[in-house]
Amino acid sequence: MKLYYKPGACSLASHIMLYEVGAEFDIEEVDTTAGLTESGHLYREINANGYVPTLETDAGESLAEGVAILQYIADNNPAHAYAPAAGSVERARLQQFLNYAAAELHKAWGPLFASASTDAEQEAAQEKVAAKFDHLETVLSDGRDYLVANQFSVADAYTFVLANWANFKAIDLSGWPKLAAYVARIAARPAAKSAFAAEGLA
Repeated sequence: MKLYYKPGACSLASHIMLYEVGAEFDIEEVDTTAGLTESGHLYREINANGYVPTLETDAGESLAEGVAILQYIADNNPAHAYAPAAGSVERARLQQFLNYAAAELHKAWGPLFASASTDAEQEAAQEKVAAKFDHLETVLSDGRDYLVANQFSVADAYTFVLANWANFKAIDLSGWPKLAAYVARIAARPAAKSAFAAEGLA
């Protein structure tokens, strides 16, 4: 397999999960601004949307959208139980948290990574991110270590990457102690350490 990624971007979640399941894979960095892969190919010929991640499977299929890739990795490695069984309440909970990460938390970050954002837009985005962090703090306040059935899943990989962006934007997580501990817990996993090192983030 091959994962197209941008260092520290949402593609990091897929990168972590590939290490978690012990997959054999290659990675290729993408300069999304220039629209080129590390080897000089036009990235939109690989992913028409122009953003990461893209996963090329062993069967020659090309998958886009992080949530779809994460689910694919989990479902093709059922022994690792990174996604609950289809049809279970826990599986629905997994989809709940994956959708929250994609539609709420990820979206809230947008203006903070857009160079054209005004100061007012940046401030409004910080407030939105803080509100999403408030929700996650409430979820974790029951003492769970992970989001679904207290077991590490693909929802945790994605949520971790998005929450960890606070460290790139000088947002102090100490105001959300449960979330801060959650981020530290996942950062300490060997797969996360391997992905960070491979992307030059360690």
